Amino acid sequence: MADQPSSGLAWVPEACTLPTAEQPLRLAEFDALFTEAVRDSTRLSTTRLRLQLMGDADLEPVVRELTARETQCCSFLTFGIVAPAAGQVVLDVEVPPAHVNVLDALAERADAKRTQP
Repeated sequence: MADQPSSGLAWVPEACTLPTAEQPLRLAEFDALFTEAVRDSTRLSTTRLRLQLMGDADLEPVVRELTARETQCCSFLTFGIVAPAAGQVVLDVEVPPAHVNVLDALAERADAKRTQP
């Protein structure tokens, strides 16, 4: 996928088992979540990212469903989800050191989508 930088998929690791044709759709789902819900992102460590999300009361099930599907194809990703109140979600994303580049790209994408007008 290194030959697809314009699609945003160049950083998708070979360890990802999601069929290539479905990868742009999944990326679009994450982009929509980032655009609509991410209010803050904090890099807790080299291998851990925390995203603060806010949205409708159905935000938590949406996040849980999306991250569950992502874990199925990218088993190296670990997601922690806490919902302190309706419409609020704290999403922690952790990767092993070998996949820090994936977390870097995810963090950059979340920040870029969050700051779009």
